[in-house]
Amino acid sequence: MKTPPKLSVNINKLATLRNARGGNNPNILASALKCEQYGAQGITVHPRPDERHIRFSDVAELAQHITTEFNIEGYPSNDFIEMVLKYRPAQVTLVPDPPHVLTSNNGWDCIAQGEFLKPIIDTFKTAGIRTSIFLNPEVEQVKAAQQTGADRIELYTEMFASAYENGDKNGILPYVAAAEEAQKCTLGLNAGHDLSLENLSFFAQEIPGLLEVSIGHALICDALWYGMENTIRMYRRCLEK
Repeated sequence: MKTPPKLSVNINKLATLRNARGGNNPNILASALKCEQYGAQGITVHPRPDERHIRFSDVAELAQHITTEFNIEGYPSNDFIEMVLKYRPAQVTLVPDPPHVLTSNNGWDCIAQGEFLKPIIDTFKTAGIRTSIFLNPEVEQVKAAQQTGADRIELYTEMFASAYENGDKNGILPYVAAAEEAQKCTLGLNAGHDLSLENLSFFAQEIPGLLEVSIGHALICDALWYGMENTIRMYRRCLEK
């Protein structure tokens, strides 16, 4: 029996809630530790330059206390690179989002930007940090990602989620093809963005070689109804079917 994909909980939305009121409620470190206690197998953060949710001080504190897998996402600016090298997470996920965008909404063009990514990835790998690239589900992009030296890719799943919500299960097909190519290229496979209780089981069952999913928005929304502990267990069950 294959090992189920791991669940990494993205806690950006909890930081958004804290920042809306000021102060330290909810406490980000305490929330992350509770998520781990409730069954999260990793914690993901995506600090942005304006610190509109996760702050750089949060990263510093989390790095000292996370005992599962700590995953830092972001655009590889000089400040971001320095931060990652300082705190040495288990994984860094490179995302091609400029500072002004609301959320990550596209993958890297590794064909055009591979030469930009190679030295950055080499720097992280030399420091012993596993490196993943946020990628659209395109076979040619997977092949190009291999050439950058990345350890993994993270498939951007919004297109799948939208198709699935509209009753189109064929939206999974580009992801299956990309996953199969990742296996040929010996790239580890992660996924994230708009995965939810409604679509996660189907996605995990159909995608070969899936190692990890990173889920924030939907999981935090579900926790409003079901409670955080129960919600994390529900997501874990989706992955374990």
